[in-house]
Amino acid sequence: MRKKIILLGTTWPFRGGGIATFNERLAKALIENGDEVIIYTFSLQYPSFLFPGKTQMSDQPAPEGLDIRIKVNSINPFNWLKIGREIKRLKPDVLLLRYWTPFMGPCLGTIARIAQKNNHTKVIAIADNIIPHEKHFFDTILTRYFTTNCNGFITMSRTVLNDLKRFRADAPIVYTLHPLYDIFGKIVSRENALKELKLSPEFRYLLFFGFIRDYKGLDWLLEAFGDKKLRKFPVKLIVAGEFYTSSEKYLQIIKEKKLDDFVILHTDFIADSEVANYFGAADMVVQPYKSATQSGVTQIAFHYNKPMLVTNVGGLGEIIPHGKVGYVVNPGAESIADAIFDFYENDKNDFFTGNVISEKEKFSWGTMVETVEIVTDKIEKGKN
Repeated sequence: MRKKIILLGTTWPFRGGGIATFNERLAKALIENGDEVIIYTFSLQYPSFLFPGKTQMSDQPAPEGLDIRIKVNSINPFNWLKIGREIKRLKPDVLLLRYWTPFMGPCLGTIARIAQKNNHTKVIAIADNIIPHEKHFFDTILTRYFTTNCNGFITMSRTVLNDLKRFRADAPIVYTLHPLYDIFGKIVSRENALKELKLSPEFRYLLFFGFIRDYKGLDWLLEAFGDKKLRKFPVKLIVAGEFYTSSEKYLQIIKEKKLDDFVILHTDFIADSEVANYFGAADMVVQPYKSATQSGVTQIAFHYNKPMLVTNVGGLGEIIPHGKVGYVVNPGAESIADAIFDFYENDKNDFFTGNVISEKEKFSWGTMVETVEIVTDKIEKGKN
């Protein structure tokens, strides 16, 4: 049955990145399903002093075929009241919220609380995190306020599902797999990718991709890459992503481990048009996270048929079968170095790649659309 859905979350004109990319792709999947979709995005997402990167705004044109309304101010309570009343009047069947940080709890929670007073709209949150990676004393209060004002939830990690039950065990919560990120273009051959990135074909390459935050464990990876046994192989590490934390300690490790000739730093924002080249150049994608729920980077790697190395934290191990499509290792530099050594010493690339191609079939956007329908149905029937 065709539904009217308002999706409230980050999209263009804010820069791509996991959440904006996901929201735009989900909107397209819902439209393909026959639903009417309106996107409410932010006029102000973060005050500039709270944003760790260089700029929040995209320099790309608006995505085609999406009704994006730039309206929500994350720090203005009067705006929350206005948007809540506006959505209440529009009477969507579903208000779909994207929740990733307690900072957004007051804004999204207030809008949700007002919107559902029309006795028609069902509020569903897609929760990336409930317990944030970088914790603050107010997290629990803000998250409780937000979750109290939702009718149902979707999680893409069993870790988040379990965290969520501490706040709303009475509400429908459905776990589903994070869909593939399939919007960054077709697979690029290694030869063409290396040419575009001006990299030598005489070397092999590992890839660390995405915004650099302390919890993502780049320091562990750099320490691992300094392991002398890895010098046996002609392999370099590409670090592709903007620093969202101080770069000092990472640069210090590179200096101390004498890695200047083995680490390639591309630490400006990576535009969508460049993503395929980085994955095309890489043999394996490494995510040495210290804490995690799920990660969109794994879903880009699956799309580009790339083996993965992840640490056994949060939900990362849920979708990376160890020894089949890559490695799930204990947190820490030594385990990461051992896995990289095994990958090249035993020539695992072709074996893992073949398994990635078959494994990725399960990560469909159609399943995510079905999950929205399942949660909506559970809310209507009053079931958990």
